Amino acid sequence: MEGEPPPAWTKRPNAKDDLRERARELRLQGWTYDQIQVELGCSKSSISLWVRDLPRPERRAPTEQAKLAAQRRWEHELPVRDEERQLTKEAAKRAVGELSPRELFLAGVVLYWAEGAKDKAHGRQRREVLQFINSDPNVIHFYLCWLESLHVERERLRFRVYIHESADVAEAETYWAELVGVDASAFQRTTLKRHNPKTVRKNVGDSYRGCLAIYVTRSADLYRRMEGAWYGIVGGATRRPD
Repeated sequence: MEGEPPPAWTKRPNAKDDLRERARELRLQGWTYDQIQVELGCSKSSISLWVRDLPRPERRAPTEQAKLAAQRRWEHELPVRDEERQLTKEAAKRAVGELSPRELFLAGVVLYWAEGAKDKAHGRQRREVLQFINSDPNVIHFYLCWLESLHVERERLRFRVYIHESADVAEAETYWAELVGVDASAFQRTTLKRHNPKTVRKNVGDSYRGCLAIYVTRSADLYRRMEGAWYGIVGGATRRPD
């Protein structure tokens, strides 16, 4: 109708409208014309036209400006670095491939020596037995693969959950039981860690499921093989003089 403005839906989208809105957002955040120009790739004259009605940003000390510039660069670079990091991890993962029996054995020995219970040579009573505890499901999975490669029957394994008393104990028991492929009723009695008000715990939330301990019965010989192999690895990795 004559004299009436056209409906909003008849207007075509304009890329400059988006640039204008973004320029105004950046100006309100304290960006300078130069910074907005670099970010959006438009002329200073256009920027001036778009934001001239907005209050001028406060002048900041050079150190503060440098911090802001560094922060903006980091915000821009962060997604790129995350992608590069992920690509590096994926390439390294593919490079490993399937482990040979020897590689699996040696990797398991190193893992056990780092995380498993060890015999105290100075004690009267020897404790040559495989006892392993960890909270990482991938580590538990690998350890079970290692035991299987050593022909350890599942009947010789004993499982126990260690968890804070404030956590969902039943859910944790079910989670670990499904991971190792046994019924939760086959687990030994769960060990609860009592709450200490003075301790600030970080392992909280729905993802916290405590730790799973795996005890191998009649494993003295396996323990000795593991310990001997560990010292063999140490000897084999000794640096030789140039």
